[in-house]
Amino acid sequence: MTKVALLLAPGFEEIEALTVVDVLRRATITCEMLGFEQTVTGSHGITVQADALWDGSLEGYDMVVLPGGMPGSAHLRDDQRLMDALVKMNKENKWIAAICAAPIALENAGVLKGKNFTCYDGAKQGIFSGNYQKETVVIDGNIITSRSAATALPFAYALVEQLGGDAKTISDAMLYADVFGK
Repeated sequence: MTKVALLLAPGFEEIEALTVVDVLRRATITCEMLGFEQTVTGSHGITVQADALWDGSLEGYDMVVLPGGMPGSAHLRDDQRLMDALVKMNKENKWIAAICAAPIALENAGVLKGKNFTCYDGAKQGIFSGNYQKETVVIDGNIITSRSAATALPFAYALVEQLGGDAKTISDAMLYADVFGK
C-alpha cells in the first residue's frame, strides 16, 4: 500500500496542504498529516489537527509532501531532522514533493542539484542549485514541484498520477476540466 507523509509546520499554506490531503484520500492513497505539534495553525489562522506528530523519520513512506506558506516553509527548511530524511529519501529514489516556497527546504537538503523545479516566484531567489522552470508542475526524476496555492489541484493530481492512481477520474468528478478547461 502506498503511503504519503505531508508535513505541517506552523505557518503552512492551508490550501496547498489540505488540497493535497483531500485529493490523495479521494484516490484512496494513504496520506498522513505529520505535525510539528499535534495541532498546527497555518499562515491564514486555520488550525488543523495532525494525524501524528513529526518524529524526524519518514521510514515507511513512499512520498513526502511539503506545503509552502510562510513561515511554514522556513520551519521546514530549518528542521535538520527533515533535511536528513530528505537526503535519505532522495538516495532511495522515493518521491519528494514541494509546492510554493517549500522548495527552499529541498534546496537546503541539496536534493535540487541538477534538477528542474518550480516554486513561488518570490522563493526562487533563495534556490541556487536547480534549474527553475516557470511551469504549473515540474517533475524531474523523483522530485515534484509546483508554484502556489493556485496550482494546488494540478499538483495534487500529478502526485496521484505519479503514485499510480487515477487522477483523471478524480479531476473529472471534481469538474476541474469544466471549470478550467484542462
